Amino acid sequence: MSAGKTKAKASTNKVSARKTSSSTSESKGNLQLVIVESPAKAKTVSRFLGKKYVVKASMGHVRDLKKSSLSIDIENNFEPQYRVPNEKRALIKELTALVQKSKKVYIATDPDREGEAIAWHLMESTEMDPATTERVVFHEITEPAIKEAFDNTRDLNMNLVDAQQARRLLDRLVGYNLSPLLWNKVRRNLSAGRVQSVAVKMVVDREREIDAFNPIEYWTVMVSLKPEGGEQSYLSRLVKIGSDAVALNRKEEVDEHLENIRTAAYHIDSIKSGTKRRKPAAPFTTSTLQQEASKSLSYSTSKTMKIAQQLYEGIDIGSEGMTGLITYMRTDSTNISQIAQDETRRFIVEKYGKNFVPDQPPVYKTKAQRAQEAHEAIRPTDVTRTPEKLKTLLSADQMKLYSLIWKRFVASQMENAVFETLTVNVTGRQKLDYHFRSTGSKMVFPGFLQVYDQSGQEKDENADQNVIFPEGLKEGQRQIWLETIPEQHFTQPPARFTEATLVKALEEKGIGRPSTYAATITTILDRGYVVRDRRRLVPTEMGILVNDLLVKSFPNIVNEGFTSEMEDELDGVASGEKDWKYLIRDFYTDFEPSVKTARESLPKTRIEPEKVGRACPECGSDLLYRNGKSGRFIGCSAYPKCRYTESIQVTLDVSCPKCGKKIVERRSKSKRLFYGCSGYPDCDFVSWKKPVAQKCPNCDGMMVEINKDTLQCLDCKEKIEVVNA
Repeated sequence: MSAGKTKAKASTNKVSARKTSSSTSESKGNLQLVIVESPAKAKTVSRFLGKKYVVKASMGHVRDLKKSSLSIDIENNFEPQYRVPNEKRALIKELTALVQKSKKVYIATDPDREGEAIAWHLMESTEMDPATTERVVFHEITEPAIKEAFDNTRDLNMNLVDAQQARRLLDRLVGYNLSPLLWNKVRRNLSAGRVQSVAVKMVVDREREIDAFNPIEYWTVMVSLKPEGGEQSYLSRLVKIGSDAVALNRKEEVDEHLENIRTAAYHIDSIKSGTKRRKPAAPFTTSTLQQEASKSLSYSTSKTMKIAQQLYEGIDIGSEGMTGLITYMRTDSTNISQIAQDETRRFIVEKYGKNFVPDQPPVYKTKAQRAQEAHEAIRPTDVTRTPEKLKTLLSADQMKLYSLIWKRFVASQMENAVFETLTVNVTGRQKLDYHFRSTGSKMVFPGFLQVYDQSGQEKDENADQNVIFPEGLKEGQRQIWLETIPEQHFTQPPARFTEATLVKALEEKGIGRPSTYAATITTILDRGYVVRDRRRLVPTEMGILVNDLLVKSFPNIVNEGFTSEMEDELDGVASGEKDWKYLIRDFYTDFEPSVKTARESLPKTRIEPEKVGRACPECGSDLLYRNGKSGRFIGCSAYPKCRYTESIQVTLDVSCPKCGKKIVERRSKSKRLFYGCSGYPDCDFVSWKKPVAQKCPNCDGMMVEINKDTLQCLDCKEKIEVVNA
């Protein structure tokens, strides 16, 4: 078989069947060849195997469908026509020569469908003899894991290969048919895809939901009370009026009760104490790692996966050499191996104490709809390799992500945090009974919080107050009214997706796989269908137009339910329950007529770029509003001849504390967002945090957003909590 254009073997049994054929190993040398995907992985694996093995890298995929044609023979039962690209031919020639000299070949590509497919393409392209070829699978690149994997080799799993082939052909059939349609009807260089188009639709649907949202006014009422004869006050929230739950929707409704609340006679109805336990989060999957890295480290999904791959494939950590620091990073399972769990429990006892380990190891239910339970969660390969020990051996970005993974995993194996809770119910008697409630809690045992407190923890609906109560409160005790605090609120629309929340939504709907999330988001940004606006994903005019066109003509392609069902079908292929060729045929039978109809009936639509109304200062051509990955910007209409660009200045309704002019958004040379005075260079005020119009209650200084819940004064550093409806 040549290293050039080849046809895929349709039969699942052909690879394993050839293993029973007469071996030619007698005529081969003593070389033992190991093939992995990357040089970094090769270097780490080589260190553990020793000199009797030669470890080579395939540099990823070695064969694929040809880019310039469909490369699927539809008339011949959808036979794929694979080709070794020109840039890989020299590598395949080298590997083929090594294969011929080897008495044994081990293919140690990644432990998922993509890795299995790479292994199969390597076998086909280099003419490996199945009788002398072994598949090696490991989920961490450590010496024990490598030894165990080489002691337990297996045949190639063609069910996994066929599942990957089916996904690849489905994506090619959709993209190759829809993208030219978009070029003809809308604009060149557009694309559509089976998963990317669903992701765009979700962003567009969310934007329309926000646009259609009508805020509803509502009010909360707090009172400041103190015990009779006491000095310390506390806040209590109105929860019922008479026997009815509070529903105050207009200021007039609130005003009706203010005098009654002011003059009511207050006493404590009940004091209830209790214990609340907070459980740690499960160890990371691909999806949850991407979400938490986005929230706490501001990493994009692609950056997270790039760094995670470095940690998995191996880092030179001094005396230990190249070592894999985390387990395989593309996983949807929360399972932990028994060995790793036992080692972690011993570590926690030694470092934190026996009471920090639960009696029984925790078991976490995997949330993904179709998790591959044979995989493990993402965890450190050696729990005793703490972030502190690696501080000087990792880059800053590697250190941040490793620390996040380490802390999340260790915390997941620890005891619950325990809080004492106190709820005080107060009644104010007037013409009506006004029922108020205060809640407070105090941590009495930190448990897993000793190690890790995840930023994404959901807040309790009623935890808007954590009251510190005066000493000596008793049931029946009279309370003195000090102040009434009514506050207006409005219901908020759903938030725009961030990369993290879009990944979460895709996973919850069963769309895509751990290996596809980051690539999907990168694609919709690169195509200009979506832009980032302060880390939120916003559909562009082009994204909305393309989405609407696809929804009208190909409702199944951009249907979340259909795409999720297709994932189930692909899982059926991976388990051997479904034939991949039947899956492709069934899909194409419905898809082809809709493509033909769209070609004939869809009208051409053009989007004319919006003019700024100014001439380019470099060439005199019109300036246009354009969309890029980082958001909207101004560019020259003569591009690419003229590459002049400028950012769009966003002005905040906030005055500069130095000169009184307006604050504007700016970007540094590294594209990082910051805030400065519009009077620059005459005024040099700058802030990395977003200023707000609200003044500091302590010193009247400028307040900035620390996060969505907290403001901080730039002058006195006073922090205040933001009340969100």
